[in-house]
Amino acid sequence: MHLPALRALGLVGLLAGLTGCASYKLGPTAAFPAGQHSIQVASISNRTDEPRLIEAVNNALRKRLQQDGTYKLDTRGESDVVLTGVITHFNRSALSFQPGDILTARDYALGVTAQLTLKERGTGKVLFDRAVNGRTTIRAGSDLASAERQAVSLLAEDLARNATSLIVDGAW
Repeated sequence: MHLPALRALGLVGLLAGLTGCASYKLGPTAAFPAGQHSIQVASISNRTDEPRLIEAVNNALRKRLQQDGTYKLDTRGESDVVLTGVITHFNRSALSFQPGDILTARDYALGVTAQLTLKERGTGKVLFDRAVNGRTTIRAGSDLASAERQAVSLLAEDLARNATSLIVDGAW
C-alpha cells in the first residue's frame, strides 16, 4: 500500500474507535452523585409456590445495590427511597432432552418475575413500578429438586442485576 492509503486507513480506524466510545459515560449513571441518596429494600413477598425465593431475592437485591454504590443501603428505615416487591411468577421449561429419550429433560430454563416498586419515602411518589425478570439454566442430572435448590441463588442474582440496572440508571 502507498503511504497516503495507509494514512487514510489509519484515520478511518481512529475515527471508528473514537465514535465507538462516544456514548460511554465515566462514573455513575444516575442523575446524582453516587452515595448521595439512600435506599431501603423492604421485604419482598412471594405469590409463587417456590418457597426458597423470598430470602434469595431479598439478599441478592441488597447485595447488588450495595455493590453498585449509587445508593447507600439503609437498614433502619430512614432512606430516601423504599423498594418493595412481589414475586409473581416462577417457571421451569425444558431446554434439551436426554439423547435417545424425547420425554426426559436434561436441561431446564428457570425464570422468575417480580413486580418491583420504588417510592420516595417522604412523599410516597412512585418512581419505578414494573416487572423485572431473572433467568438461569440448570442441568437436572439425577435430582431436579437439588439442581433447582442450587440454582435459586443464580436466579435471584440475575433478577437483582436487572433490577439494579433499571433502578440506578433511572430509566423509569
